[in-house]
Amino acid sequence: MCLALPSLITELLPNDEAKVDLGGVTKTISLALVSDVAAGDYVIVHVGYALTKVDPEEAAKTLALFAEMGASA
Repeated sequence: MCLALPSLITELLPNDEAKVDLGGVTKTISLALVSDVAAGDYVIVHVGYALTKVDPEEAAKTLALFAEMGASA
């Protein structure tokens, strides 16, 4: 099963990379597949690559659903 999650860009790095935060976990990802993103934007991340930019409200809804699923597990 594959899972792509919304992550908050916290810092842009050289070479089309960025640091993202997902629930307190910080990871360096590639921005090679997206353009026009900045710190503070949400992106969908899958296997270390940002696939697309996401509306902040939609990202919040998705993250809330994942949190709810984790609380009921």
